Amino acid sequence: MLSYRKAEQIYDLTYYFCKAYLSSRDRTVDQMVQAARSGKQNIAEGKEAGLVSMETEIKLMNVARASLDELLSDYEDFLRVRGFPVWEKDSRESLFVRKKGADKCLARDYFLELARTRQPEVVANMAICLIFQAKYLLMRQLRFLEGKFLREGGMRERRGDRGDRGDRGDRGDRGDRGDRGDRGDRGDRGDDGNSL
Repeated sequence: MLSYRKAEQIYDLTYYFCKAYLSSRDRTVDQMVQAARSGKQNIAEGKEAGLVSMETEIKLMNVARASLDELLSDYEDFLRVRGFPVWEKDSRESLFVRKKGADKCLARDYFLELARTRQPEVVANMAICLIFQAKYLLMRQLRFLEGKFLREGGMRERRGDRGDRGDRGDRGDRGDRGDRGDRGDRGDRGDDGNSL
């Protein structure tokens, strides 16, 4: 699932960022790492829960999105209080991260390895770009799930045997809905760019 892969990259990057650039006594460290972990874990748990309850899957995907919003705010605060700029959405640097972030063949640890050779303000901005991409993917998933939930009459549990509508204990697999989006951050505004 693309949103999970993106959230995993964000978690790895955040863990590195906090350990490398923030004091271990700073409460923000735990908050940022936990928000990144919550984003990743709720996507995984939501997908698993969706085998039984689409309503639960939707709730967990919304929790993941809220966790990423919290993390986004922490990165923006880091930049603001230190007087560092937040990259413009169409800057050369943003376009580079967005293009790399949309590459499905990119190595899982690409951004983490890149971060090891960059200044903290660059790493924070990279994380912001990735968070916007993850949120975009989650919004596409949520629109799909909510539409399906409404089309199916708001059923809370999935049934394996659709012929026996009375047996709510027989829950089956819904199948693979897939992740239908692979691009975008800040509203999916293009993917061209050169380098950081």
